Amino acid sequence: MDAITTPALARIAPPETRKSTLEIIRGIIRNPIENWPIETYEEPFVWAKLFGKNLVMVSDPELIKGILVDHADAFEKALSMRRSLGPSLGDSILLAEGARWRWQRRASAPSFRHERILSFFPAMHGAAEISCVKLLSQAGQEVSMAHEMMRVTFDIIVETMLSGAAGLDVDRVEQSITDSISTTTWSLLLTLAGLPKWTPHPRKLVAARGRKYLKSEFLRIAKERRANPSDRNDLLSLLVNATDAETGTAMNDQDLADNIFTFIAAGHETTALALTWTFYLLSQHPSIEERVLAEIAEVTQGEPLKQDDVDKLAYTKQVIMESMRLYPPAAMVVRTALRDIELPGLTIPKGTPVNIPIYATQRHKRIWSSPDTFDPENFTPEAIKSRHRYSYLPFGAGPRICIGMSFALTEAAIILATILPAVRLRLRPGYSPHPQLRVTLRPMGGMPMTVERRT
Repeated sequence: MDAITTPALARIAPPETRKSTLEIIRGIIRNPIENWPIETYEEPFVWAKLFGKNLVMVSDPELIKGILVDHADAFEKALSMRRSLGPSLGDSILLAEGARWRWQRRASAPSFRHERILSFFPAMHGAAEISCVKLLSQAGQEVSMAHEMMRVTFDIIVETMLSGAAGLDVDRVEQSITDSISTTTWSLLLTLAGLPKWTPHPRKLVAARGRKYLKSEFLRIAKERRANPSDRNDLLSLLVNATDAETGTAMNDQDLADNIFTFIAAGHETTALALTWTFYLLSQHPSIEERVLAEIAEVTQGEPLKQDDVDKLAYTKQVIMESMRLYPPAAMVVRTALRDIELPGLTIPKGTPVNIPIYATQRHKRIWSSPDTFDPENFTPEAIKSRHRYSYLPFGAGPRICIGMSFALTEAAIILATILPAVRLRLRPGYSPHPQLRVTLRPMGGMPMTVERRT
């Protein structure tokens, strides 16, 4: 087995000693995940205090099940998340609670079934081929793989969500999404400190301008599509026509606009980062890369990838899933207890912030035999069955598990299987991609890699 432990790769080292409040504040601004104590990776849960308030970090799979599944109705999205993302995403499926969330989920679910996702193969494969050609045109040069993957997944989500969105300035949309979420860390810090949401902070006006533009554009698109319905094979058409099977409720224009924002913002960045980390890991593990290439060659028989090939790429998907274990794009889940909750060995009082540190759970010493080792064998069917279901959470868990999970895994497999046979990528010598939590888990420095043409 070709595997290197992540101390030789890139990892977040937990602090050796407890930090002062000022050090924690600085850490939240710089990289919140660096504040997680060592116990997060070794114990079932750990209590912490910030700004005089107790919070609990829960890493144990059975306790996570209790929070996200067994007592899901006793927890809501944390105020910090609603305050930081709410101005952008509104009352969409990501942030809505209670009955409003349930009907949106029921109405949207048919649009994200696996067979429906496979119907988007031409758009996904076409964008991947364009990206591959672009990379080959830069052979011998260094590129930012984080940027390249952001662009290809953005093109895919715009095409599959909006059929290309004629008239949409995609460059401005992409930049505005980045701007609109750029203040999330500040919103988290100000919420934890109990300060009002009008408190000034860096980039607040830039984020507001980005949100204003996006919300206006997406509302315009929603209204135009409703006024001029078509049989286009895209997610927006499916959502326009979707109704809750139990109540008959349909999305109004604002619902559609909020969910367009949500699916485009969340739907491209997480997959892009999963691929960025995957290309990095493969560059460090040549024999695993060769095994992926061999599988792709066997499945495609030297022909361009076809829709029917996607579900045959078993090892390729194991590699992607293992990459998302070591570097989960969504590195934590935050909730707030709505009432007192008793779990085995843990009492959570009403109002307590709960952090489920996915990055730590997926590297936990009590769960994984080699937590810092890149080993796709962790995701054979037998290995998956042998461990707790809630030890692996890159898409969350319970009733609020990510609705786009099948979309993301399918898209990632198509892009990887299209680019990897043509392009060899090598990390810049001396560069180590330190993981940084900025809503999602990004590599500091953008993952600079040199492009080589495979012969």
